[in-house]
Amino acid sequence: MIRYSFFLFFLMVCSCNYFKPEKKAQSIARVGKSYLYKSDIATLVPAGTTKEDSLLLVRDFIDRWASQKLLIEAAERNLSDAKKREYNTLIKQYKIDLYTKAYIEEVVKRAVDTFVSQEELKKYYEENKENFRTNGTLVRLRYINVSKNNPRFGTIRSKFFDYSKKDKKFWETYALQCNSFAMNDSVWVDMSQVYTKLPFITPDNRDELVIAGKRIEKTAKNNVYLVKITNVIDKNQISPFEFSKPTLKEVLLNKRKLELIKKFEKDITNDAIKNNDYEIYK
Repeated sequence: MIRYSFFLFFLMVCSCNYFKPEKKAQSIARVGKSYLYKSDIATLVPAGTTKEDSLLLVRDFIDRWASQKLLIEAAERNLSDAKKREYNTLIKQYKIDLYTKAYIEEVVKRAVDTFVSQEELKKYYEENKENFRTNGTLVRLRYINVSKNNPRFGTIRSKFFDYSKKDKKFWETYALQCNSFAMNDSVWVDMSQVYTKLPFITPDNRDELVIAGKRIEKTAKNNVYLVKITNVIDKNQISPFEFSKPTLKEVLLNKRKLELIKKFEKDITNDAIKNNDYEIYK
């Protein structure tokens, strides 16, 4: 009887080991019939990571992998067949959309002409001015921030406010002595940039200071800001052409891309009809 009991116990142990999935070489975790291998985490830990942090990263990855496997298995067991069919249809459609979108983008990228002439930009701008309105205040100005102890401060101040293109060489020398400067007042800038570059101008005093033709001289510690406001355009006004150019180019390129996509889709369908790869049965 004792021998018989021992034999039964031995059979049970062997049976348990027999039905238990065998550990696969190089595997580090298992959920059901799915295995996670060392190769799956080969690039997980960045170089230079401490041993303790490495262990935490790996363990967290394994736990998340296990959770996902367990959840998907539970979902497949418990979701209704109708719901699974619905999701499988969505998955198939998503694959179609993803593949076709990526393929068309590659074709268009190779085929589209990215050069947009000045004439095209101006023509589109003139025809669609109303669509290009400012989201905020735009300003054209020039400024310098210079030490008030500069031995040539008087000359710098005079030439700054009475700016002349003839003084180009002067500014090539003396602009470098300034803490900061922006002399190109033909460029439109957003008001946010003005606040950043000229911190004494704030939303509270901007209406007082940011006026076309305004001259500003503001002392800050040992430095002096000299500012000349050339022009101002308020919010919701028609945006200047030069400021709108990047947006204009983007709009025109997008129009070209859409036209190319339509042509490509039409051509690929016509080619399929010619080659008897596409038929509609009546």
